[in-house]
Amino acid sequence: MAGRAWRTEAAAMTWRHKVLDSDNSRPYLSRMASTQNARQLQDSPATIHSRAIDNLRYIRETMESASSFTAVPGWGGVAMGVSALLAAVMATQVASTESWLLIWIVDALAAFFVGGWTMAHKARGAGIRVSRGAGRRFLLGLVPPLLAAVALTAVLYRSGAIEVIPGMWLMLYGTAVLTGGTFSVRAVPVMGAAFVGLGLVAFAAPFSWANGLMALGFGGLHVVFGLIIARRYGG
Repeated sequence: MAGRAWRTEAAAMTWRHKVLDSDNSRPYLSRMASTQNARQLQDSPATIHSRAIDNLRYIRETMESASSFTAVPGWGGVAMGVSALLAAVMATQVASTESWLLIWIVDALAAFFVGGWTMAHKARGAGIRVSRGAGRRFLLGLVPPLLAAVALTAVLYRSGAIEVIPGMWLMLYGTAVLTGGTFSVRAVPVMGAAFVGLGLVAFAAPFSWANGLMALGFGGLHVVFGLIIARRYGG
């Protein structure tokens, strides 16, 4: 009996060793790993390309948000200045303050379209998005003071205080350029500060000086700083 039990146990141990030694799952696992590696190698170029595009997009957006807005139009500023000088000459030929005001309002509208078109053109040529990054911050600083100037023009005209309008225009336009120019090239906020200074002078000066101060600001400053920007910052 003891010999028979010993033989049975030995046979069982031999069977277990054979089962463990003949693990049929290893070739299957090996083939599965090879298939997965092949798929990874096949998909890796597309994955790398996608990640590269995402990284480049992130770098570009980061640079746009950190950089200055350089699409301020220099030649557009020169054109706005020349238009303002022509408006100043025309304004000296009219007798009523209403006609004087109308001439400057028309010139302001023309300057708005010239400045907007030349800015968009320069930004497009430089590959800059005005609606993002530094361009967006520039517009957010520029637009609110200009809207305030439009509203105050209507209020002051209805109140019969037209003589206050030149100083208000110069100061609020200077404020718009100064705040927007914080995110632009150095010449822009400097020009804004000069406009603010002229606005203060216009508030203290008699209305008879208004046309000359407007010509000096909207005409002269635009031409001078427009040439500086066009020469240093690509048009």
